[in-house]
Amino acid sequence: MRMETTVIEVTTGSTPTTIDLTERAAEFVADKGDGLLSVFVPHATAGVAVFETGARSDADLVAHLDVLFPRDDRWRHRHGSPGHGADHVVPALVAPSITVPVLGGELALGTWQSIVLVDPNRDNQRRMVRFSFLAG
Repeated sequence: MRMETTVIEVTTGSTPTTIDLTERAAEFVADKGDGLLSVFVPHATAGVAVFETGARSDADLVAHLDVLFPRDDRWRHRHGSPGHGADHVVPALVAPSITVPVLGGELALGTWQSIVLVDPNRDNQRRMVRFSFLAG
């Protein structure tokens, strides 16, 4: 088996956000046949998830991350913007990687599912995302 991989750069901005990666992932796997797509974010303060974005679930997620992880002085990790320590805890809940089946060169996602970068970090405005395809 052979693995193909590429790294894309994503600009996230200076506020907590989500970025839909589905189209770029679909372009990467197009015409590759059957296999598995790994999406990995090599950052300590970001993650990747599969969820619905069209019904504003993405905005709900960002808002509730601030509820779960308030931006105050409770965090032991204390460099960067106020409450930045919270950003380092988020990847324990929003993992840095996912795997998506690929069938006939197309992502085997559900009707309303999207591949989404979740970035709560105000201090890092550029993220790298690695797509790796393993044929099978």
